[in-house]
Amino acid sequence: MKDAYYASRFTPDPNRSAVWSEIVRYHKRFIPENATVVDLGAGYCDFINLVRGKKKYAVDSSPELPNYAHASVEAIQAVAWDLSKISSDSVDVIHASNLFEHFSDDELARVMAEVKRVLKKGGKLILMQPNYRLAYKTYFDDPTHKKVFSDAALESFLVSHEMDVVCKMPRFLPFSLRSRPSIIPAHPLIVRAYLHSPVKPFAGQMLFVSVKK
Repeated sequence: MKDAYYASRFTPDPNRSAVWSEIVRYHKRFIPENATVVDLGAGYCDFINLVRGKKKYAVDSSPELPNYAHASVEAIQAVAWDLSKISSDSVDVIHASNLFEHFSDDELARVMAEVKRVLKKGGKLILMQPNYRLAYKTYFDDPTHKKVFSDAALESFLVSHEMDVVCKMPRFLPFSLRSRPSIIPAHPLIVRAYLHSPVKPFAGQMLFVSVKK
């Protein structure tokens, strides 16, 4: 039987690829050519299917994962703290979008232990997260949220795990792009303009990039 949470999460949205194509374009500055890339909590695999890489992994506990990963992506159905199928010191970039808020402190400690194990020295962790400081009114509309992260809290969390923060954007995207009509129309040029704009109305998600020491 399909997990009830994923049954509600995995609903078709033709606009998703348009938005993610621009997010991936923006993230290229953080991703070396021929990188080995891991997408934690890959969901529909929108990021990992679009990003270029020498080796690409999608990790998600959803039984639906193999239905969304392209042939160029190795799908690993597992929880985020079990990266046992990935070798130590072998990954250049780990990406996670709207994931860490779903874990307890103990689970996050296990996730970060695995993240640091598989990342090469100098490897990057790219996190897109709801920013509680900006989205407190709707943060717990998702009943699976366990952890509160503001931009200050996320920076402290990463530093405490011996990661160097190299990019911090407290305002990156709206909290959710699923509402209709969307706050940002899902047209590539409009999404691109928003991502590069110094003024971000309705922003509720943050972007952090940190590096393994």
